[in-house]
Amino acid sequence: MSVMAIPTDTTVQELDLEAHRRELTGYCYRMLGSGFDAEDAVQETMVRAWRSVDRLEDHAALKSWLYRIATNVCYDMLQGAQRRARPMDFGPAAPIDAILDGGMAEEAWVQPVADARVMPETSDPAELAANRETLRLAFVAALQHLPARQRAVLILREVLRWQASEVAELLDTSVASVNSALQRARATIDELDLDATGPAWVDDDDHQELLGKYVEAFERYDVAKLVTLLKDDVVFNMPPFQLWVQGAQNVHDWMLGPGIECKDAQVLVTRANGCPAVAVYKPSAPDTWSPFNLAVLEIENDEIVGITNFLYPELFEAFGLPATLTAPSSTA
Repeated sequence: MSVMAIPTDTTVQELDLEAHRRELTGYCYRMLGSGFDAEDAVQETMVRAWRSVDRLEDHAALKSWLYRIATNVCYDMLQGAQRRARPMDFGPAAPIDAILDGGMAEEAWVQPVADARVMPETSDPAELAANRETLRLAFVAALQHLPARQRAVLILREVLRWQASEVAELLDTSVASVNSALQRARATIDELDLDATGPAWVDDDDHQELLGKYVEAFERYDVAKLVTLLKDDVVFNMPPFQLWVQGAQNVHDWMLGPGIECKDAQVLVTRANGCPAVAVYKPSAPDTWSPFNLAVLEIENDEIVGITNFLYPELFEAFGLPATLTAPSSTA
């Protein structure tokens, strides 16, 4: 007969801290615009918390105390850092015959994050929809336009629904100061016209069917069929490159032109930033496919309105995706 281990105070403290990891990652991701940076920020938050958790007198204050630490960690990471952006922030859409630029450093771009790392463990449809909306790449990119303190205030008040008094206590400021920062942050976000990018994906049968059609067309490289799934003014971009194209016909021409190397690829479905995503594996050897890019699909009214192709194979591990795909072995 097995004997149940009695948790020590140390074990309890570890469990208490870990229980907040997912929501802290979501907070840090919105602050920093990078899944990798968010993971680093939360790990540093946990280290700092662990070193001093025994001095926390009010256990009920653990959550707000962790958010205070996480906010300070994010402030430190944002000092001197450039604003992360999307290709559309750097200029107009390019013609298909434009020369592909040399790309920019990873730090220049808003990066994706796996839903599994940040989405709350809840079955409440309204809460899930709200979280997806505030994980949209366009929204996260818009947050990067805000000074760090305004960014924290907006996320805490509008996304996490904290009271102004709670935010004021966390940031060591007044309620009036919090309200003023929120007003300025809202004005900046409103000026960026996020509605033009479409809403976040809603998990329903119609969109699952659309995703299935996209995967089938992509793996067959039936570009003519694939573009029928796109909105006429779909936006197609490829960090780390600044170049982006707009319009279903331009996507068609790109995929049959510079993008032809994705022919014969295999894909796996995942989720990122509240949207469906496909991990694209390119042929690398006989019966072997290796990571190439992670494409986040934004859907509105049963059409794909945006495709962001993150050409970062290192994302695959962060999303829990296999390092390679191989053809199933045949038996005689």
